[in-house]
Amino acid sequence: MEGVNFQMFYRLSVGRRSLFVHRQMSFFSNSELVQHLKREKIVKTERVEKVLLDCDRTKYRGEYFDSPQTIGYNQTISAPHMHAMCLEILSPLVQEGSKVMDVGSGSGYLTACLARLAGESGKVVGLETVPQLVNDSKENINRDCPEFLTSGRVLIKHANGWLGCPEEAPFDAIHVGAAAASVPTALVEQLREGGTLVIPVGPNGGEQNLVRIDKEMGGNVRTTTICGVRYVPLVNQLKTT
Repeated sequence: MEGVNFQMFYRLSVGRRSLFVHRQMSFFSNSELVQHLKREKIVKTERVEKVLLDCDRTKYRGEYFDSPQTIGYNQTISAPHMHAMCLEILSPLVQEGSKVMDVGSGSGYLTACLARLAGESGKVVGLETVPQLVNDSKENINRDCPEFLTSGRVLIKHANGWLGCPEEAPFDAIHVGAAAASVPTALVEQLREGGTLVIPVGPNGGEQNLVRIDKEMGGNVRTTTICGVRYVPLVNQLKTT
């Protein structure tokens, strides 16, 4: 089929982990990209498929490529396969009325996806340290789904993601879109019992892994490594320019 470069993922087993390595693939449309992710079994559920179909990446400075793209200020919008993987992990936790935090919300794309999962009575708090991206993400969401902002379903805050948002805690689910050298304690503390945090962990330029952290009833924490990844670093400061 024209418009698709058919070099995709190579799955390498590393113990119980899988590391996805891929070459860039381009598509003509959002629906073509989503169907590709579905064929590759990255998109597994109808809920996540519908969210991805309803939320077009090009409205959030993304393109129809299965690779990260720059959004300025040394930040990126993650590759579609990583967004789909994280949505599949979190979708059982994010139901109608859930409260969710998106740390490193960037262009606002995954924040809007999570808001669709959380429904009309849910709330998603996006935290972004780059002030220009706070403004950009609000503009992007306002063009795509302005009711998310006017109704309070989405709140974008200029904040240090390492510190989370204690005034809105606890959260049913937390997504982090940049790699932390270690798991921020504040994010685990702000997770509701029974909730899940998905975060890339590892040094900038070094070995990084996507990690799932489940806070069990009673407060015990269980950590699972999902796969090897490569993300930009999670900035541990509040930028003013």
